[in-house]
Amino acid sequence: MNDNLEKTKSGTITYAANEGGPTLAYSEASGVSVIFEDGLAFKDLNKDGKLDAYEDWRLPANVRAKDLASKMSIEQIAGLMLYSAHQAVPASEGFFTASYDGKSYAESGAKPYDLSDEQIKFLTKDHLRHVLLTSVESPEIAARWNNKVQALAEGTDLGIPANNSSDPRHGSDASKEYNAGAGGTISMWPETLGLAAAFDPELVQRFGEIAAKEYRALGIATALSPQIDIATDPRWSRFDGTFGEDSSLSADLAKAYIDGFQTSFEELSGSEGWGPSSVNAMVKHWPGGGSGEGGRDAHFGYGKYAVYPGNNFEEHLIPFLEGAFQLKGGTEKASAIMPYYTISYGQDQVNGENVGNSYNAHIIGDLLRDKYGYDGVVCTDWGITDDEGSDISRLFPGGRSWGVEQGYTVAERHYKALMAGVDQFGGNNDAGPVIEAYHIGVAEHGEAYMRERFEQSAVRLLTNMFRVGLFENPYCETEETSRIVGHAEFMKAGYEAQLKSLVMLKNKGQALPMEKMKTVYIPKRYRPAGTNWIGFPTAEFDGYPVNMDMVQKYFNVTDDPEAADFALVFITGADSGSGYSKADAEAGGNGYVPISLQYGPYTAEHARENSLAGDERDVLNRSYKGKSITATNSSDLEAVLRTKEIMNGKPVIVSLQLSKPSIVAEFEAEVDAIIVAFGVQDQAILDMVTGEAEPSGLLPMQMPANMRTVEEQLEDVAHDMEVHVDSEGNAYDFSYGLNFSGVIQDERTERYSKRK
Repeated sequence: MNDNLEKTKSGTITYAANEGGPTLAYSEASGVSVIFEDGLAFKDLNKDGKLDAYEDWRLPANVRAKDLASKMSIEQIAGLMLYSAHQAVPASEGFFTASYDGKSYAESGAKPYDLSDEQIKFLTKDHLRHVLLTSVESPEIAARWNNKVQALAEGTDLGIPANNSSDPRHGSDASKEYNAGAGGTISMWPETLGLAAAFDPELVQRFGEIAAKEYRALGIATALSPQIDIATDPRWSRFDGTFGEDSSLSADLAKAYIDGFQTSFEELSGSEGWGPSSVNAMVKHWPGGGSGEGGRDAHFGYGKYAVYPGNNFEEHLIPFLEGAFQLKGGTEKASAIMPYYTISYGQDQVNGENVGNSYNAHIIGDLLRDKYGYDGVVCTDWGITDDEGSDISRLFPGGRSWGVEQGYTVAERHYKALMAGVDQFGGNNDAGPVIEAYHIGVAEHGEAYMRERFEQSAVRLLTNMFRVGLFENPYCETEETSRIVGHAEFMKAGYEAQLKSLVMLKNKGQALPMEKMKTVYIPKRYRPAGTNWIGFPTAEFDGYPVNMDMVQKYFNVTDDPEAADFALVFITGADSGSGYSKADAEAGGNGYVPISLQYGPYTAEHARENSLAGDERDVLNRSYKGKSITATNSSDLEAVLRTKEIMNGKPVIVSLQLSKPSIVAEFEAEVDAIIVAFGVQDQAILDMVTGEAEPSGLLPMQMPANMRTVEEQLEDVAHDMEVHVDSEGNAYDFSYGLNFSGVIQDERTERYSKRK
């Protein structure tokens, strides 16, 4: 016993500080206690009264992981291989609802941080230890929920903690005001494409460092990011989650992002850069998902094929090989990789298989594991082992088992992915199919082989948990959570990044900056009722597209264009949908329609006669040549042109919110200035309009001149479109942007510019 051990308590959690070592934390509810060796304290996680190698924080993470994996049953390893479906805290409404003691959240009387029935089951019965967290009621609720999860996990299954994770959660609430010195619920930053528009690896690394601090304060130890696919097709709906279309910029920003998340700077951090403030980065999506045929996305069966008409597969690997796998901060490589849903069509030169990437032994085993030496965790994207749903146009219900939809059971799909080199199954709470896959392997290879294969994955998964200190202290202190998450310093950094992400495309006659408290006319926005990308209905909208209270802090506002000094029109990029139409299919067509980047009606005269990929069991030729479509937000174009007319020659400024490239030729010549935003607060746009901030962002993509060049570009090739040239003679190419003095030319454009 060490009588000098400093112990403190916070509720039911006890903290034990080791001099020169980590502070341990354990819950009274778990039954775990502390044991001593050489005057140091260690958690007795398996409650056997002796110090096991995996409990010894002095040993390297991989040594501890191997010891623990050898002690685990197949059922426990199968649970470790699961990654939960999306979990909201509390699971009270919307898509991610759950029961509490057999009742709905509203009826149960449960606290918002209580565990749902589903969570208790998958933690205790299925031995699941990787949880995907979505919405939380507040940072404090998230911290208390984490502590309940960890206490339950600590008391079972050798004391293995939960590794909670999150998709990106630092987007901006456009209507919120930023005040220097004010905090918030979490710091707000531009979308990933906006981070790319700053062309600044140091800014991206700073984001990673801040986001990691906030994640750990919320009990999150793994980031399901960054998304480093190069978005070589401009129509792709996930373009805004990437760093754009350029492989070199994407590699540099990927490296900076992951270094920011994974590198721990505490005094107790090991020489390899890992430590208690590290957050594992699960990079997605290997080997790149940005070349879907026709720009369609592989969340849906109609978008399952990634095609390579430019024979450019290798360039899509650059952000991984030169970014995620060559870190500067000491952690060496991203700790986990997520393959995309796509079938990388025609790229398996060894086995000739056209199956989803996670099932492809060449894509995962031969390339990622063997050729490029990656030995971290490989986790599938969510729901790839489930049967395909009956409605191809809806994300749920149903899985995305592309290439193995028929002829495989759910367990056989798990087995095929395991044999390809996968370690973990996203969106699966049920250990049953993984255990069944084990027995399939035993019948084929013998028990010793399959035990070794399961332990191999267990070691990879556990190593990531040991590296970030979860076994020593997985708990949150709610007071610290409140202090850290949304800290004023972090909010300030996020807002400054928003300003740096804004790209000014046009400034005719130096229309900007605009003097404060001039009188502005802002037209309303109209959106018809429709469906979102999941397939759920969206309501009609008819109102102002901006926080008018915020606008009034900058300008006088009028509804009378004649009384206005200028107009400010808020629009979004053209959106024509996903590239598939149930109505077309029901009318006898093949269901495939164009994805248009223009606002007005478009007929695909220059599309392919025959698709590059297809499924003879479904639709072999997915061509949409000759079909027509109109953007669902064509009213945005009407708003700009109508405003131009009624302003009678007075300046018209357009704020263009983009999630991917858009064709501006339909309105550009009619307006005086265009500012492009990638997910920022309204206030940031107003600061730019008034000159409170100088534009410095650059386009992380090309802006196409027309739909013909979009149809004729190759899905897998970057920088291959004719770009729009505006009325001032400026080409809207990659790395183009204006400041108030003119076209930006600096060290960023010198390094990355593709302009001749």
